[in-house]
Amino acid sequence: MNKNVKILLVEDDSNLGSITSDYLVAKGFRCEWEQNGELGYKSFVKNQYDIVILDVMMPVKDGFSTAKDIRGIDKKIPIIFLTAKSMKEDTLKGFDIGADDYITKPFNMEELVARINAVLKRSNVVSESHYDDIKIGKFIFNPKKQILSKDEFSVNLTTKESELLTLLFKNKNDILERNHALKAIWGDDNYFNGRSMDVYIAKLRKYLKHDEQIQIINVHGRGFKLLL
Repeated sequence: MNKNVKILLVEDDSNLGSITSDYLVAKGFRCEWEQNGELGYKSFVKNQYDIVILDVMMPVKDGFSTAKDIRGIDKKIPIIFLTAKSMKEDTLKGFDIGADDYITKPFNMEELVARINAVLKRSNVVSESHYDDIKIGKFIFNPKKQILSKDEFSVNLTTKESELLTLLFKNKNDILERNHALKAIWGDDNYFNGRSMDVYIAKLRKYLKHDEQIQIINVHGRGFKLLL
């Protein structure tokens, strides 16, 4: 199962991050390592992962803030916190944000792998597409190449179109909150960025009309929903 699992590891300690990443890869996982919460969040927006491992105490953006932002655009992705702290209130805060598990440093690498597998089993989230090609209805979407195709139809998406479609897919059949999408992709949820996003939504609808079973609907006062 591990070879299909893609992990986002966000850890500011270069030694621990490198060792943990290398160990997870050696155990058959695919792992991408970022060294602060801001970089981790940007990577999450642009890519697909099966599970996120977040250090709590980090520069630029801490683990709790990063988890809140991730939960804003993906309510289902499993999250494990790493922390040097063992204070009860931190543990409770992590679970309140939506953590699936919590492990205190220093930790045993085998224990980390066991916890990853346990969380994935509970959440029933396992990679379906290896994240190179994602099946959206009758379409094939490649986020890295930013290509959306179906039969003879193919379109090269812009970066924002690709990121927006990625977020919609992560929340398929559920609401993608408008303000969270704006902050994730544009960095600000002001009026002008909102109008820009509406234009990109219209473009995605135009592309996706080639499959009548797919809809992007407006949810008044909330955001958008990709129906598959």
